[in-house]
Amino acid sequence: MVEETTPTTASRKQRDIIGFLIAAGVIILINILLSGQFFRLDLTEDKRYTIAPATKQLLQDLNQNITIDVYLEGDFPARFKRLQNGTRELLNEFQVHSDRVTFNFINPDASSDIQKRNNYYEQLVRKGIQPTNLFANEGEKRVEKLIFPGAIISSQGKEVPVMLLKGNQAASADERLNQSIEGLEFEFAAGIRQLIQKQKKRIGYIEGHGELSTLETADFITSLQKNYDLFRVDLTKVADLKALDAIVIAKPLLKYSEAEKFKIDQFIIGGGKALFLMDAVNIALDSIRTAGTVALPLDVNLQDMLFKYGVRVNGDLIQDINSGQIPMVVGMMGNQPQTQMMNWRYYPVINGFSKHPITRNLDAIYAKFISTIDTVKASGIQKTPLIASSPYSRVVSTPVDVSLNEARLPVDPKLFTAGPQAVGYLLEGKFTSVFKNRPIPAGVTNTIVQAEGKPTKLIVVSDGDLIRNEVNGKTMQPFRLGFDRYSGATFANKDFVSNAIDYLLDESNLISLRAKEIKLRPLDRVKIKEEKTKWQIINLVLPLVLLLLFGVVKYYLRKRKYASAD
Repeated sequence: MVEETTPTTASRKQRDIIGFLIAAGVIILINILLSGQFFRLDLTEDKRYTIAPATKQLLQDLNQNITIDVYLEGDFPARFKRLQNGTRELLNEFQVHSDRVTFNFINPDASSDIQKRNNYYEQLVRKGIQPTNLFANEGEKRVEKLIFPGAIISSQGKEVPVMLLKGNQAASADERLNQSIEGLEFEFAAGIRQLIQKQKKRIGYIEGHGELSTLETADFITSLQKNYDLFRVDLTKVADLKALDAIVIAKPLLKYSEAEKFKIDQFIIGGGKALFLMDAVNIALDSIRTAGTVALPLDVNLQDMLFKYGVRVNGDLIQDINSGQIPMVVGMMGNQPQTQMMNWRYYPVINGFSKHPITRNLDAIYAKFISTIDTVKASGIQKTPLIASSPYSRVVSTPVDVSLNEARLPVDPKLFTAGPQAVGYLLEGKFTSVFKNRPIPAGVTNTIVQAEGKPTKLIVVSDGDLIRNEVNGKTMQPFRLGFDRYSGATFANKDFVSNAIDYLLDESNLISLRAKEIKLRPLDRVKIKEEKTKWQIINLVLPLVLLLLFGVVKYYLRKRKYASAD
């Protein structure tokens, strides 16, 4: 018996076919209309997969091919894979916005030949990729691995190294990895900008007042010259500073004349940027004699100008329990002096930072004979504290006797209760000239004082040694900036001053990428260990049980439906 198709069945099939064709047509039409449009949706709360407008513009403006070799290929502990995956995801996003970007993940351990592998390691170090010993716990086993957490960005025969594992070493391993992931976009974008920039901003390093020598600032100058044109400027030999975009004043020991101060003031009022690294007390470690010395306030005739701009660098000294060390002779063995490293509380290790892009996720800074900074009223000026001493600090007024024997004394915590003391400020706004309503100094060619300024930015830090690198006494070669030859540690002095200069001069606002925040949501490791079996059952067994249950119910309902139809 042949089953005939009823009109109702035929019309239902016809409606289904028409509905399918309409839906397919709508989908095709939407695809045609949107084929020329590009958009991506980032549904994460902290927008971790969204790159900033400044980065997009940088990538879209590329007119040369960029190759990025990332040395994060290989077998890593589970936690460290977050940095590996985060880097790959970011570079994939870069390729979405520019077809001129290509990247490769390379395993430095790929060669089985030990000699070839070691030679490859040496090549990476020479290029600026520093190795790191990675320690991690995988279950009950402790894993140690030498890794090169960096990348080389190259184009047209030029190369720029980028370190990817950064962050504050005082943070936990998970937090530091998270900080490194937060900084990936800035590190890659800054590296690409350094590689492709054609015209550099001009920075003047002011000299002639006992500032740090060329050898003492060798690493700072070399670092700046990668991104900027740097000039040494004698204020007595120039009429003004208009040809510069920024100036650096580092550890002056001699007074500025009124004419020199006028040139600095008018440069700033005219919109110029400035980084002041000022010692307010005249003292250095090598000047402390056996019997000690007296630390006296230092006046270089710039205090009234900075006061007018909104800050006062006080003539005092900060002692901090969280400090560096110096070698001390503690006894004799025969004719040989015995030395020991002792805490020197006048050398604070600065680890108090604001969340500003200049200092966010920054590692500790090493300071020497640093002073407090107060803010004073300055209309229209925004003052942002950048760095501060630890909560366990003490402020010593000057004049004061300073003796090396202080390093031998035990710490009395009751004396270190001053709390965090701000030692670095960012000032932004329209400054008022210190020469407003004052006569023009003799020797100045200007005939008019510009009293009210253009919007600009200043950074004031009460430590002139912040950019001073140590020098090898035997070879007279400079160590890298931030390196402490006694402890062997490298502090973040270079990162701080580099970020500070970038913030002052970065018109593309790439430095704002350092403000990116990815929230860390750590799991409770104790709870994981206790409930491991339960969650394995829930994740592996429960889905199978639900699937089986669904099949049984579906079979029962289907059987019941067709049984009733019969």
